[in-house]
Amino acid sequence: MTPYKIRCWNPDRGHHSPKHPSHGRVLLGFLLVALLALAMPAPSLATPFIPKDDNTVLEHLPLQANDPAGKELRDLRRALAIEPGNLALAEKVAQRDIEQTRRDADPRYLGYAEAALAQWWKLPQPPASVLVLRAIVRQANHEFSAALLDLNAALAVEPRNAQALLTRASIQQAMGDYAAARKTCFALAPLVSEFIGYACLTSVMSVNGESARSYALLQRVVNPQVVLDSTQRQWIEGLLAEMAARQGALTAADQHYRNALAGNHVDSYLLASYADFLLDAGRPADVVRLLRDRTRADPLLLRLALAERTLRLSTLAEHVTALGARFDASRLRGDVVHRREQARFELELRHNPGAAVQLARDNWAVQREPADARVLLEAALAAGEPAAAAPVLHWLAESRLQDAHITALVKKLQDATS
Repeated sequence: MTPYKIRCWNPDRGHHSPKHPSHGRVLLGFLLVALLALAMPAPSLATPFIPKDDNTVLEHLPLQANDPAGKELRDLRRALAIEPGNLALAEKVAQRDIEQTRRDADPRYLGYAEAALAQWWKLPQPPASVLVLRAIVRQANHEFSAALLDLNAALAVEPRNAQALLTRASIQQAMGDYAAARKTCFALAPLVSEFIGYACLTSVMSVNGESARSYALLQRVVNPQVVLDSTQRQWIEGLLAEMAARQGALTAADQHYRNALAGNHVDSYLLASYADFLLDAGRPADVVRLLRDRTRADPLLLRLALAERTLRLSTLAEHVTALGARFDASRLRGDVVHRREQARFELELRHNPGAAVQLARDNWAVQREPADARVLLEAALAAGEPAAAAPVLHWLAESRLQDAHITALVKKLQDATS
């Protein structure tokens, strides 16, 4: 790929369609995986179920026989079984497994990705390409520090590895290190299309004191003159929706969400984000219509239950029990990726603000995004422990985050302590 000069990507100048669309799609897929990994806990069961009959159907797996992506993945796995030492083939299998995680919010495919790379996974110095894939899997498990070490090692060997830079920027943003994330986005800019460059930087800007400006810049990317495929446009519309929602521009946010949902292969991250928007907007019936057939992923079942609580539906008790069992099983396994969702569960469905505060604190120690700040503020208010919110208040002062709901929560905390 021939890079172009960074001046072509100055946010204050004009823009044009991506120069390297195929590379953009590859990078886009991994950034979507990165975003998804921050929000999608694994489905789980409290106790093992032993079927009484060999013909009992335990679960309908997402890879159907007539699914082209599923067939391709099965064929690749068969080929890898024949050539287990073929690194290029192993990487392709791992990449497809990671993409499947994004589509289905099923972290089991991350385990399959690790298995595909098993021969290289624990080498003292794996190839740079393996380091990047390992970092993505570790990121999904909230092993952010380990993931950054892998990415830095890969970049020491291949400083122009765009995929490593983009993944590093995503992790740095999730950890609330916006200065580092901006720096990484600028390092990425001359290596990729303007589409990817704008998306990287405006995503950081939007939570770092430049909400309106980042929204305006990103809108310029989706004008009719820019050629984007359906996946790219879906991702951009989702980013715009979240930016507009944080600004309190509800009509614009809703339209962006609808535009994103009109695309193919809507993933669980987008569905969860829209469901949160609908809950905030007082539209629980729309949440039920959106999610009633999507209960495999814990984050979606949680939001469905929150809507059912508001509507006083009879299915609420069953779903609260299921969520409790899943979170209990997660705790026994030692999983840490569930804490934000579990904090909301304890706060809003079990009415246990004390437990919610502890979970939100533990989550905040690892991940610092607007949703993480919000749940800790809400839990601290509900528990009557305003001091628990101090780390978030300090972070808000530094990050200059502009978010209508968080601003309202801060005002409540100030009133509670005045």
